[in-house]
Amino acid sequence: MKYSKDAKPTKEPDKASRTLSLSLLLIAGCGFSFYLGILFCSKNNDHYVSEHLTDITKAITSLTTTIDPASSLNFPECSADYQDYTPCTDPRRWMKYGRHRLTFLERHCPPIFDRKECLIPPPDGYKPPIPWPMSRDECWYRNVPYNWINKQKSNQNWLRKEGDKFIFPGGGTMFPRGVGAYVDLMLDLIPEMKDGTIRTAIDTGCGVASWGGDLLDHGILTLSLAPRDNHEAQVQFALERGIPALLGIIATQRLPFPSSSFDMAHCSRCLIPWTEFGGVYLLEVHRILRPGGFWVLSGPPVNYENRWRGWNTTVEEQKTDYEKLQDLLSSICFKLYNKKDDIAVWQKQSDNACYNKLSDPDAYPPRCDDSLEPDAAWYTPMRPCVVVPNPKLKRLSLDSLPKWPERLHVTPERVSEVRGASSGTFKQDDGMWKARVKQYRKLVPALGSNKVRNVLDMNTVYGGFGAALIDDPLWVMNVVSSYAVNTLPVVFDRGMIGSLHDWCEAFSTYPRTYDLLHLDGLFTAESHRCELKHVLLEMDRILRPTGHAIIRETAQLMDRIAAIAKGMRWSCLKNEVEGDGAEEEKILVCQKKLWYSGKLGG
Repeated sequence: MKYSKDAKPTKEPDKASRTLSLSLLLIAGCGFSFYLGILFCSKNNDHYVSEHLTDITKAITSLTTTIDPASSLNFPECSADYQDYTPCTDPRRWMKYGRHRLTFLERHCPPIFDRKECLIPPPDGYKPPIPWPMSRDECWYRNVPYNWINKQKSNQNWLRKEGDKFIFPGGGTMFPRGVGAYVDLMLDLIPEMKDGTIRTAIDTGCGVASWGGDLLDHGILTLSLAPRDNHEAQVQFALERGIPALLGIIATQRLPFPSSSFDMAHCSRCLIPWTEFGGVYLLEVHRILRPGGFWVLSGPPVNYENRWRGWNTTVEEQKTDYEKLQDLLSSICFKLYNKKDDIAVWQKQSDNACYNKLSDPDAYPPRCDDSLEPDAAWYTPMRPCVVVPNPKLKRLSLDSLPKWPERLHVTPERVSEVRGASSGTFKQDDGMWKARVKQYRKLVPALGSNKVRNVLDMNTVYGGFGAALIDDPLWVMNVVSSYAVNTLPVVFDRGMIGSLHDWCEAFSTYPRTYDLLHLDGLFTAESHRCELKHVLLEMDRILRPTGHAIIRETAQLMDRIAAIAKGMRWSCLKNEVEGDGAEEEKILVCQKKLWYSGKLGG
């Protein structure tokens, strides 16, 4: 591992991958010559020779096409029933997986031979989304044409259909007076939500993300999380509104976030059995919540004294559930912070002395052993044990971090945990992205306007790209490769959000959910593992029609990328790089066209 001149962790170049194409061609050529000799020395007739020459020519042509994807490509359209296709959470494949602990709702990606190599069509009547901030309150019905939630949740005011739009009135199961009144009560219970102390939050079981949408007015950036389930397209509704969201579920695998990531976690009647299976679900919340962070619960069993009749249970059962929950929280170093009406708030203690009791061999849940990396979060099984915060990190707790927005540009303490990184490389990265974004604004005039709301930085290091855009009316999902140096803790410490991901697989989102995709050197870093074509097709799936992609790559890769992009009906322009790296790098700016099934649109 080494660091490049732009302070980005890089892997040593793989000499084998650089010469793979040449070697394969050489082998194919030698094999072709050898086989020709056998054919021509045989006693078979000319017809036999000619027939086999044709077969060999086809094989060689196929091989060279695989080696050189810059050849002309035209991808077909997928059928219309794939308009909401989520490859790794596909309901068509759920029956293959178990129901225990909802395993079937987790990520299960199709094998490589079953990947779709076609373009996902938009729904009939799709049009560019309503711009932010109007989109928080309304969206086009034809963009997310799913009326199930409207019918099933009509009495709770999640959304309602009016003409050609869905309207979001801010209701929810636990929001009888609207999400605004619900958040106002929460602000009274947690003063830290008002002064910049709390910046990042996660909402499990998010509905249509009205809670996260309202918190944006208070400077709190919420990542809404929901599985693909019978509540059709919750995450798609959230992203169509311009609110951060991700497909996911607390089931058997860790969530794709490092430890001590979020300042606050929230669950409003998400009905997760917190005390079952050794408390493993609550232990995962404990892991991703930073010391001093808050866990907010509304719904069963909170306020059971007044609510139990509507929960199809008895007051005794709900009282028992609440006491079991309180005991579990106390055992893993949470304390009740505040409580009123339907909302209860617990705080994860900042003092590591609380965890000393876990040294008792009879403690339950037990302390996780040292072999369980606290930040490992990509296909990592959850275990019923407590991840203890690193006692060496003195500025990890919520009360030790600078308040927002100051924390954005202060070097996080966890930079020292990144191999080869330092305060100097962090500052260098920050300055570099400020300069690069200035050029991006020239290349993509829509950047900075209300036409760009949902942004995906596909392979960030410290979140410098997102930090440089902080004053724009947008939010950035910062992705760190599961195969790269894990710098995602630094991103969260700065007050931004993100996820671990492997780009050889599909991202945990619906089609058409991002306005802008940005990548810097992703293909160079992952070309030895991921096929270029599949990554670009995944980018096409998640990019909105008329949206843009900014691809910063080596000059050698640009022609191949541009050829595939053309086959996906993208319009691209290659640009020179300003400043350092001008000779080695190029910038490809692409725009995805709006087309409808069977024809190209304007």
